[in-house]
Formats: sequence, C-alpha cells, structure tokens
Amino acid sequence: MKILTLSLAFNRFGAVLLLFFIIPFSGFAQNVNRGAQVFELNCANCHNFKDDGIGPQLGGLKGIVDKKYLLDFISNPKALIDANVARAQDKYKKFKSYMPGFNHLDPKDLEDVIAYILEKPSPKIPNKKDKWALENPIKEGIPFSGEKITLKKVLKFPFTNTPQVNTRINKMTYHPISKERIISDLQGKIYLLDDKSQLSEFFDISKHFPHFTNKPGFATGLGSFAFHPLFAQNKLFYTTHTEPEIKGHSDFTYGDSLRVKLQWIITEWTLDDPNAKTLKGKSREVMRVNVIDQVHGMQEITFNPYAKLGDSDFGLMYIGLGDGGALEQRRGFIPNNSEHAWGKVLRIDPLGRNSQNGKYGIPASNPFVGKKGLDEVFAQGFRNPNRISWLKDGRIIVSNIGQRHIESLYLLKAGKNYGWPLREGTFAIDSTMSTNTVFPLPKNDAKMGYTYPIAQFDHDEGNAIMGGFEYTGKLIPSLRGKYVFGEIVRGRVFYIPTSEIKEGTQTRIRELKLQMDGLPVTLKELVKANKVDLRFGQDAQGEIYIITKTDGMLYQIVPSL
Repeated sequence: MKILTLSLAFNRFGAVLLLFFIIPFSGFAQNVNRGAQVFELNCANCHNFKDDGIGPQLGGLKGIVDKKYLLDFISNPKALIDANVARAQDKYKKFKSYMPGFNHLDPKDLEDVIAYILEKPSPKIPNKKDKWALENPIKEGIPFSGEKITLKKVLKFPFTNTPQVNTRINKMTYHPISKERIISDLQGKIYLLDDKSQLSEFFDISKHFPHFTNKPGFATGLGSFAFHPLFAQNKLFYTTHTEPEIKGHSDFTYGDSLRVKLQWIITEWTLDDPNAKTLKGKSREVMRVNVIDQVHGMQEITFNPYAKLGDSDFGLMYIGLGDGGALEQRRGFIPNNSEHAWGKVLRIDPLGRNSQNGKYGIPASNPFVGKKGLDEVFAQGFRNPNRISWLKDGRIIVSNIGQRHIESLYLLKAGKNYGWPLREGTFAIDSTMSTNTVFPLPKNDAKMGYTYPIAQFDHDEGNAIMGGFEYTGKLIPSLRGKYVFGEIVRGRVFYIPTSEIKEGTQTRIRELKLQMDGLPVTLKELVKANKVDLRFGQDAQGEIYIITKTDGMLYQIVPSL
C-alpha cells in the first residue's frame, strides 16, 4: 500500500485549503494530468507551489505526518484544534481559520491530485534576511463601544436549487417605486419583500443565460444589481453575473497567453412595466470582462443615491472590480496597471455610447480621460472592493477585502491609488517575496503617491471585511452619524463615527454587541457554524439589516426594549 501526503484546510471564506496529511491509496493508477485538473478546480484559488497564498504552499510535500492524523483531520479538524494537536494548532494560528469535515472530493480524484502535488519540489526561498516582516501588524484590538444593538428576525429565505442548498443572499436594497425591500441570491434569484415580510420572486437570471455559472465558495453567480436613478421613467435595471471561460468577446483582456477562468457580464434590462412584481422585458449586454480566476470579481454595481438630476455624478454607475485572484496566480501586473480594469473602481454612463465597444458612455470627468490610463477607471489599487456606499455628506466609502493581514475602508476619490498589490492597508508588500507578508512603509513612501485607509484592522480581529451603510433611519437615534460595517467570517459588527473620518488618518473602530429577545448573542451562535458569511442591507427608510448567508437568515436592527 502506497502512502502519499497532502494537506487540507479551509480559508477564511470556507474554500478548500491544503494542510499536511497522508492517505492510503486503494490501488488505482494515479492520473497526474487529471490531478492537475482537480487541483486547478479545487485548490488553485488558495494555493500554489512557490509561497503561501490564502493557504500554505504545497511544494515539497512527502513523508510528513501519519495516517491517523489525516483521518482525524478530515473527519473533524476543529476537534484536533480544540485538542491542541500541535500541527493543527500551528496551521490554525497561522491562517486563522479551519475547514469543516472534508468529504466532497471523489476518492479517485483525491488520489490523482495528491500524485500531482507530490511531483512539485520545495520552492526556493529568496534571501531576504535584511528585511523584517510584521507578524502582527496592528497590535491594538477593536474595543467594545459599550453600545448594544437588538436583532429582530425577519425571515429565513427558502432553500434553492436543492433542499440541501441555502440561499446565498448577497445584497439588499429597496425598489425605487414600491419601496419594497429587494434582495439577491448569488444563485441567480432576486426577491421582493413587502412590508408584511411576504417574499416573492422578482427575477431569476439563471433562466435567461444558458452559460450562467454559480459555484459556492468562489463568489460567482449573480454578483450585484442596481436600478437606474431614472428607473420610473426609463425602466432600466442592471445586473452582473458570471459565465465560465470565454463565452463571448471580452471588452477587457490581459493577454492571449493567460487563461480565462470566468467572464463577468453587466446586463441592462428594459422592463415592460416598472411597477410590475416580476421582471419582464428585453436585455442588452453592456460590458464583458475576463478574469484569471474565480475570486475577487465584480461584486458591486451602484449609483450615487444622493445625486440629483443635473449633478455631474447623476446616473453614473460605479463598478467594483477586484483583481480576479491575479496575485494568487502570480500575475500582479494585471491589477498593478492603470491601463487595466482589474483591481479598480470603474465609473461609466450606461446611457452613453462613446465607449470603445459602443455600449456605454465614458464620463468626461473620469480622471484618466485624455491621460495615460483606462478611461473607465475612477480609482485604483484594490484587491477586492466588495461594497461601495455614500455618506449623507456626499463622501464615498469603499470596503476592501485584504490578503493575509489587513482589512480596510477607504474614502473613494477620483484618480487615487490605494496601493494594491504593493500595499495592504498602511503596510508595504515586497513584490519579490510572498504577498502574504507585510512590512513597515519605506522612508520614501510619501513619494509613491498612495492613499491609505480611513479605518483598518488585522486578522487578529477578523478575516474579511464587509462594507455597510451610514445609518440614516429614525428608529435608533444612537446609530445616527455612524457608518455600520462588519467582518464576514466571525460575524462581528463595527462602526466608525462619520464625523471622525479624515483622509490620511485611521478612524478608531468600535464594536457593537448584539442581543436578541433581551439576551446577549453572537451571529456565530445564531448560525451554529464557524463561518457567519455576514452581509448588510438598508431599506428605503435608512434602517439597517443583517444577513447571515450561511443559514439564509435576515434580521433587522431594531430599538432595544
């Protein structure tokens, strides 16, 4: 019986990571080519063979650990961590997350991927002894503000696709005419929720696009949606979704020799009746973008809700486009280029037609128009700008999910460069080393022209940031003047006072504790899982909602009794 080694764990989003294991083979002949395909599909988002990514690098794994550890870890990794097993503890401390029981790979596929991995030698480690990496970049923790918020259950969304699959609720806003809450599922559906909390299906994008793809764990599917500010008159509604590989001509490419894992598509829908409870009408493609991997895609499209007809920003669509996982694929040049679309916030006029593809407009006020850089780019230097929202005073906040250390909020301004992939928060990344390592800023940093976060935290406090909203409702006066946001995996809820936000300094983050039915509670306790998958929503009255995507629950923040 042959014994081969592999390492499996889960990243902060629940995707597969690899730790060190040993697996007894059943006698099948290993197919290394098939193993490479399995690795590409299941592992490459988090691993390579040169340095640590979201998970550990996998070069040079042979003859490590025993069979019992493997079997115990696959069965219940949390038990090994809780039991203080040294290797499990070490990986948990380093990556600050762990996987659930791992049993979805076919045994033969697992054998093949192990054979493929074992062909890979240990990476060469560059000699950088003169540089000192920061293991704990931000030593100060996030304090409890002393304030509590109360959660009220609104509803649990129905199962979708199969009885075993919860809805993957991702975004909530409100219908501009009916003012009903409108909520999207990454699996393709958009729901309307009336004032009696009755749910109805507004739209299912998967029925309109035969190549629509939705893969849990990789932020694919129906990414975002938005109503045009003149929706009541022009009946225009916009969506983003993913399709696999090249299914149509792309408007943005990064080189013919590089793979295309997905395409993100913006679609404009002209509704037959803007008052209808279901979307019926015709569609046209606005934009199609290649991405090199399945992560960090187009998770946000939105319009300025405070702009008035005649304002320069009225009717302009902001598009949050991540780096597509380019850094994990050792392709940092893709986002680190002002002439590329990736790792940027784009701004277009969907009613115009002066773009290169003739399907949308380029605002003349965009910062790179007439200069070196992509005309569509509004700002650059993001890894994953997953949410964009406006404060009442007109300032724009972008939340940016980081790599291994820093989660951050930025004030979005035209032409600014927020640093990625050479900066993560207020720290430097050495492009010749692992992007998972950060260093103090160099002495000549002011010459680089980067703009730094207005708030940030490291992975001691949480694994991934989720943007939210300034509270503008009336039910909870104590929340007014506060931008409420949180942390995706652990489900912590934070705020920063909008009056303290100032570019060039980091606003102190405070934590809000949660209660329900008069008792203290955490979102982890409510979802009964290690990953909360937190999202925020806001209704027409400015009240804020909390979504736990893991169990498909919607809560409203309400006054305490």
